Amino acid sequence: MIENGNVRFLAMAIFVPARGTLTLGVLAASQVIVLLDVTIINIALPSIQRDLHASAAELSWVVNAYTLVFSGLLLLGGRAGDILGHRRVFTAGVALFTVASLVGGFAFNTELLLAARAGQGAGAALAGPGSLALIATGFPEDGARNRAYAVVTSAGSLGMMFGLVVGGALIEWGTWRWTFFVNVPVGAAVVVLARWCLHESPRIRGRFDATGAFTATAGMTLLVYGVVRAAESGWGDGLVVAALAVALVLLALFVAVESRAPQPIMSLGLLRDRNRAGACVMRLLLTAAMSGMMFFLTLYAQGVLGYGPLETGLAFLPTTVTVIAANRAVPWLLPRAGPMKVMTAGSVLTIIGMVWLTQISATGTFVSGILGPVLLFGAGHGLVSVAATAMAMTDLPAGEHGGASGLIQAMQVGGPLGIAVLVAVYERVDGTRVQSLAGAFTGALVLSLLMLATALTVFRRAPAVRAAGSAGTS
Repeated sequence: MIENGNVRFLAMAIFVPARGTLTLGVLAASQVIVLLDVTIINIALPSIQRDLHASAAELSWVVNAYTLVFSGLLLLGGRAGDILGHRRVFTAGVALFTVASLVGGFAFNTELLLAARAGQGAGAALAGPGSLALIATGFPEDGARNRAYAVVTSAGSLGMMFGLVVGGALIEWGTWRWTFFVNVPVGAAVVVLARWCLHESPRIRGRFDATGAFTATAGMTLLVYGVVRAAESGWGDGLVVAALAVALVLLALFVAVESRAPQPIMSLGLLRDRNRAGACVMRLLLTAAMSGMMFFLTLYAQGVLGYGPLETGLAFLPTTVTVIAANRAVPWLLPRAGPMKVMTAGSVLTIIGMVWLTQISATGTFVSGILGPVLLFGAGHGLVSVAATAMAMTDLPAGEHGGASGLIQAMQVGGPLGIAVLVAVYERVDGTRVQSLAGAFTGALVLSLLMLATALTVFRRAPAVRAAGSAGTS
């Protein structure tokens, strides 16, 4: 017969690892659906245009409404978690995202669809920072925490990659509405499980910095709007100039307000840390390069090689192999090689992939034109993204986990900014479509070179991130 004490010990031995795994599963699932929606909608656009009779301008805002609201509210979402509790804000964000997805699936006109996309963006902005902050407060600062970052970061990366595959399959065998409905069961499960398996984080006493929240949100939103519109109307367009000018004024005002606010929405002291500031720059450049690569490689696959939506999505599938492999390696590499070497290696891999893409041709094949670059970029992305996230979330002052998480996730703004800039490059190239695509990939190559320069200069004195006992990703 087993004694009561042994029964309790056995139960704890089974329950604790299981609960930790479930916690990671919940946080990873939230990242999958949040970043899945960045890419899945692209495959659905032709069907949406046909069913809802959307104009080209309305169609572009089906994509951009999500990005605008998501980018603009991330800092507010992170700070809200610090004050109200990250589990509470995370759960509310996923719930809002889920309801907005349901509304989007039933949308009968473009106005309702745009409102649903904005609602998804707001929910994602609340949930995103919480996923990293709950790791920072819920896992010990050793190998377990770095492995948790690797799992959640890779889940987000895979969500973006699988968005094209899932979207292509859903439209091939169903309707564009399922690109929204697919989020509902996952989001509902996350909300239910979060209340059971996630521990509430310590809260800080304080109030919301209303001025900082407004200037940050409005400034980021107008910045993204201005750059996205510039890709459509040109940099000399009156609305573009006005939006960018007001954005710069608001962001400058944000810095001035935050430097004097007793309880800022984002402590500027976070960026005084050289490693954290460098990590943010790396994530910004990486997101810009990755978004540009996926956008223009999709155009190459469909417009030049003649792939259908599902074939295009499947062409990106090999990326998941190298993303997962790199994500598993980073927790082991960081304490041994240090962040500079890890990010340098990742940057070099992305550079090789981008150089390869600059050589595309009209007679290319999957093996010669797509497979090699996506494998290389997947590995580079995995190394840089996890290492940068770990650096940004290391050695944080008490009560700043939400602010730091919102800051590093706000670097997602690099996606629309990168695409807008590279679209401008694409349109300025005078030549064939393939030559224009090669020009855009050359622009993405420049972003990758800037990543390498940042890794070699900023992180030179960075200590190895603590990861005692890490051996890979859970």
